[in-house]
Amino acid sequence: MRLQYPSGIRIICLPCTGKVDLLHLLHCFEKGADGVYVVGCLEGACQFNTGNLRARKRVALAQEILEKIGLGGDRVQMYNLSSSEAPRFVQIAEEMTQKILKLGPNPIKLARRKMAA
Repeated sequence: MRLQYPSGIRIICLPCTGKVDLLHLLHCFEKGADGVYVVGCLEGACQFNTGNLRARKRVALAQEILEKIGLGGDRVQMYNLSSSEAPRFVQIAEEMTQKILKLGPNPIKLARRKMAA
């Protein structure tokens, strides 16, 4: 089954979402990402016990930080899926893309463009 998701999405594979650190999430925005979403295994089904729960806490902290600095906490989200839910992955990718388009470009990216001009 070949499913299409929006071309602007860049997938970074990790052995477990528990490896996603708060600094990784914030670094994405520093580098100009308009949005980030983390897709982990279903809660209670983590091969590494609590990796997806740690990732959820880190995403929530990133949301708080982004909200406080004015970028908007909605730019980062966490989803839980099983590996058999490819159609749902595509649906989430499309939903996140639409959400980010409504929020507009990352203000950090815009500021860098102005400084370079």
